[in-house]
Amino acid sequence: MSEHGRVLVVDDDETVRDVVRRYLELAGHEVTVAGDGELALTLVAQAEPDLIVLDLMLPGIDGLEVCRRIRQRSGVPIVMLTALGEEENRIAGLQLGADDYVTKPFSPRELALRVSSVLRRARATPAPIASRVVTDGDLALDVGARKAVLRGAELPLTTREFDLLLFLISHAGKAFSRAELLERVWGWDFGDQSTVTVHVRRLREKIELVPAKPVRISTVWGVGYRYDRT
Repeated sequence: MSEHGRVLVVDDDETVRDVVRRYLELAGHEVTVAGDGELALTLVAQAEPDLIVLDLMLPGIDGLEVCRRIRQRSGVPIVMLTALGEEENRIAGLQLGADDYVTKPFSPRELALRVSSVLRRARATPAPIASRVVTDGDLALDVGARKAVLRGAELPLTTREFDLLLFLISHAGKAFSRAELLERVWGWDFGDQSTVTVHVRRLREKIELVPAKPVRISTVWGVGYRYDRT
């Protein structure tokens, strides 16, 4: 499965753009850059990339608004760049549908690895289960097409949301801690566990009739989360 793709890097710092571009090109990606949100939205509308690296602190249209507008029309993977003290913005970005994040100051090599990882997951269609459809009542996940349908309507899931839902429903009845989910779904053996919390919240908003009273994705107090078949 190819880990290379067309990547749009959006950052108002020219030095950051140049360094990120260089590392991503060395990793085999085709890179386009933008210094502000308006240009980024124009470039996405002209030719949607395979992945977007998006700084949240942008002049004019900020990164959160760029993320929100992109998510209205596309599920393209988004990796956010956030400053170390911007936890609220990071969580807001994840709630808007970003797939991953890297905090500044960051290692360009780490960012390149994250980009390849997200692309690989977004394109993953394992041969042995390519035609598998996982169902739970009126919810169906087509693993090969990476498509989820609820009550006849396709759900607008991001790459990570689909991965998380597929993992949970495939292990229905078993409780997982946030650390376990971070490792099993994200492939991280470290990281901010609030990432999992935000993605669970977003999934509940999309698959539960009453998100505040979930019946599918249950909270197991003192442990984490469990998927219960309906």
